Amino acid sequence: MRGMFGGGGSIQLARVFGIRIGVEPSWFLVLFLIIWSLSGEYNEMFPGEGGKAFALAVVSALLFFTSVLLHELGHAVVAIRNGIGIQGIDLWMFGGVAKLERDTRTAGEEFRVAVAGPVVTLVLTLICVGAVMASTGTQDAWDALLFDATGGSGAVAVLAWLGFVNALLLVFNLIPGFPLDGGRIARAIAWWRTGDRGRATRFAARLGRAFSFLMIALGILLLLQGAVVSGIWLAFIGWFLGQAARQAEVQTAITDRIEGLRVADVMDAEPVAIPGELPLDRAMDEYFLRYGYPWFPVVDASGRLTGLVTLEAVESVPEAARPGRAVASVMAADSDADGSGLRVGLEEPLEALLGLEGLARLGAIMAVDPDGRLRGIVTVDQVRRALRPA
Repeated sequence: MRGMFGGGGSIQLARVFGIRIGVEPSWFLVLFLIIWSLSGEYNEMFPGEGGKAFALAVVSALLFFTSVLLHELGHAVVAIRNGIGIQGIDLWMFGGVAKLERDTRTAGEEFRVAVAGPVVTLVLTLICVGAVMASTGTQDAWDALLFDATGGSGAVAVLAWLGFVNALLLVFNLIPGFPLDGGRIARAIAWWRTGDRGRATRFAARLGRAFSFLMIALGILLLLQGAVVSGIWLAFIGWFLGQAARQAEVQTAITDRIEGLRVADVMDAEPVAIPGELPLDRAMDEYFLRYGYPWFPVVDASGRLTGLVTLEAVESVPEAARPGRAVASVMAADSDADGSGLRVGLEEPLEALLGLEGLARLGAIMAVDPDGRLRGIVTVDQVRRALRPA
């Protein structure tokens, strides 16, 4: 799954190809539940070997989330190749989400990004199933894939489960309901046929809501038949899918409203910035005390945006030492600002701002020209006014 609007609150684990990888707190709960469930399954396959069963469960759970990460990296890499920035990838209770800085702009671009994740999952499924079949033979492989084998190799058991769960992940993601990958593929096809992105998104979102009702109904049916955990889980997923589909319709209404607007159309074209070479004592007197702002953008001698300096950073330097320290020595460099980014291009569509964490974190984002020179500042209030109906 991928999303345009990214939430915060995730814990960064690493960077892959420069892409931030994080996990939300709910991920740890699901990790525990998967390990707990698989420990029981592996105990039945390897009776009397509790330590081995637990170890296999841990390895299986981590490999599963690795598969989810590879799925999302498929979306991210193709998005980057199509000129779409990536804020990062977050793993959470429903798997993972690649957070795009903007929505796709053509039906072809949408199709390529949407199909990339399922292609990765399909390849992983084929690799796992092929490895199991090569190791055990066709019939034994089938038994292993259905967890109907006892004894044997722990590695084969893990590969069999991984192949099975990736196949389920593939089928689920290809459900033609927005915002699942299948729904995005459906949107791309409808977009290609109608030439109208908004209309295509509404069509795919309605499909998503229809499938959400079906999943909730199936969950209730399972619950009535005594499958309490499976029924509640399926109904909850269906509810989440319906909520996400409704959100997609709202987002479409927003992007339709601001279509054609650029960053340059709404920004404050007279930004107040601090030169990087300015001493900290002067920065305090001439900027922080004068304007009362908690932070300022920092520029070099040619006006290029280099970072951001906060009141807290200046106050962390003893007052006696401030005359000998330049602002640049305590600023947060643009590339180091928590991976959220401080800048956006002048000609970027306004909808590109909706996915920027820097805007949510700071309450503003810096607009720069192609040479990186600071030309304006866009605040949250300016974006809100642009989103307000006429």
